[in-house]
Amino acid sequence: MSEIEELTKMLVAFRNERDWEQFHNPKDLAIALNIEAGELLEVFLWKNSDEASREKVKEELADIFAYGLLLSHHYGFDLTEIIKEKIATNAEKYPVDKSKGNAKKYNEL
Repeated sequence: MSEIEELTKMLVAFRNERDWEQFHNPKDLAIALNIEAGELLEVFLWKNSDEASREKVKEELADIFAYGLLLSHHYGFDLTEIIKEKIATNAEKYPVDKSKGNAKKYNEL
């Protein structure tokens, strides 16, 4: 079992012990993920990035990844596989010779 699968299993057990599955539908998981991403942004608000609390960044990232894992679990996605697929897709959109050191979107290269 991969570490991602183990984490997902732990999250699902934690959720199920509390009877929270009823609240963890895809829509609400996506909303929760977005809210946590907003809370991560708040850690950086009005600061230079090096002034942000590392502990708060860690806490918000954990929430974001937890909701992402639960959403992935709901759909039966293999998180490792879908990330590899996305990297391959982006490699095609952003070939090194056109995108290296360039922040333009793929359709502007």
